[in-house]
Amino acid sequence: MSRPGQLSLDIRLPPHRGPGRFLVGAGNEAAFRQVMAWPDWAAPSLVVHGPPGCGKTHLALAWQAKSGAVLGSGDDVPALLDAVAAAPGTVAVDGIDAVAGDAERERALFHLFNLTAQNGCHLLMTAAEPPARIAWTLPDLGSRLRAAPLAGIGPPDDALLQRLLTKLFEDRQLAVASDVPAFLVPRIERSYAAALAAVERFDRESLRRRLSITKHLAGKLFDEGELGPDPENDET
Repeated sequence: MSRPGQLSLDIRLPPHRGPGRFLVGAGNEAAFRQVMAWPDWAAPSLVVHGPPGCGKTHLALAWQAKSGAVLGSGDDVPALLDAVAAAPGTVAVDGIDAVAGDAERERALFHLFNLTAQNGCHLLMTAAEPPARIAWTLPDLGSRLRAAPLAGIGPPDDALLQRLLTKLFEDRQLAVASDVPAFLVPRIERSYAAALAAVERFDRESLRRRLSITKHLAGKLFDEGELGPDPENDET
């Protein structure tokens, strides 16, 4: 939670996405260690980047729990700036991609970047891409973000992917045979989005067919081409 006197902009998430549930593995361990090394960062700011569904928001929540930062989305940047101007503190901005191209938000992020550094505080930002690949319209903001240290989240290895599938099934409170996650790992794309899409498809198909989630159902869905990229899935 934010410190007393700060505007509360905390992102509210279901319990299954709380900071204690962040899974650490080969794809994200370096980024996790870099973020959680706070307050011994090499610079006042840090940008975490990675594909949709990789846990950037989750990692920001874990850092918030440690640092006591005020946390908001890219849409909240002007309000975050007001909060820090009134009561200096550590800040996290989840999704600076949403700031790019919006003149008011870019100016606010530029001033927030400078103000946190001037106050001797820290600024954690998340994005789907490194700042150098984002089209900033404010040159001074772009140059500062391109110079900021980066913590990249890569694809999950097999072990992390299996743990992620298990967690996603648990998050939906689905009854799943214990051998299903291991069965899925070599058969789906090695990505966070593919894991989420597979679990969502299992959820729908098990309800529609009135079948338990087992290896038999999994094999059936693969044979029928029912498991793969899900056009209905827009969750990140």
